[in-house]
Amino acid sequence: MKETRILVVDDEQEIADLLELYLISDGYQVVKSSDALEGLAIMEREKIDLVLLDIMMPKMDGLEMCRRIREKHNVPIIMVSAKTQELDKIVGLTTGADDYVTKPFNPLELMARVKSQLRRYRDLNPANEKKEEEDSTIRLNHVTIIKETHQVFVDGESVKLTPIEFDILYLLASHPGRVFSTDEIFEKVWNEKVYEANNTVMVHIRRLRGKMKDDTRTDKIITTVWGVGYKIEQ
Repeated sequence: MKETRILVVDDEQEIADLLELYLISDGYQVVKSSDALEGLAIMEREKIDLVLLDIMMPKMDGLEMCRRIREKHNVPIIMVSAKTQELDKIVGLTTGADDYVTKPFNPLELMARVKSQLRRYRDLNPANEKKEEEDSTIRLNHVTIIKETHQVFVDGESVKLTPIEFDILYLLASHPGRVFSTDEIFEKVWNEKVYEANNTVMVHIRRLRGKMKDDTRTDKIITTVWGVGYKIEQ
């Protein structure tokens, strides 16, 4: 954990200092930035394992920074924002964030989410952590999923997914024909209990489908079972 570097991007100095305090107490290295442009420059010159990102900032907002990070990097992004409306959360997740926490935040909950995202990122990136080799390649219809290398191919074409998107796809593909509710997907992928209804899973599945061009296919990869959930057929 000592080598885990987390970038905190927030123009509110008190919030940034508070996040730094909690992260350091958990053993992480912290790099701070007060604006998005500087944060992007840090991403280019330093190895960053996770980003905690505010939305409302001068010069460039967190949403645009998130989009630019996703153009080059696959690290987990957690948005920490004072915007509490469900639509704001959906917009944040749609731009490429893996999770969204509202201010004021519960420090223990935030640290748990940081750990969860880092664990998922490392599990899906063999370059970060050696894992035992196992045959976990899944081939369903036009899709090939290689767990060890975090690769997905649709009709032979490589598709780049975030760790969350990969986890959702791998969960569904590992159980062909089984229908998973949004609550089940959330609990299995995020490793958290669902305490209230939210659109987090639906937003990520929408992005996942878009990357796999599922909306233009006659033979859908991910099938919606209305009123129940989602599945992938054998």
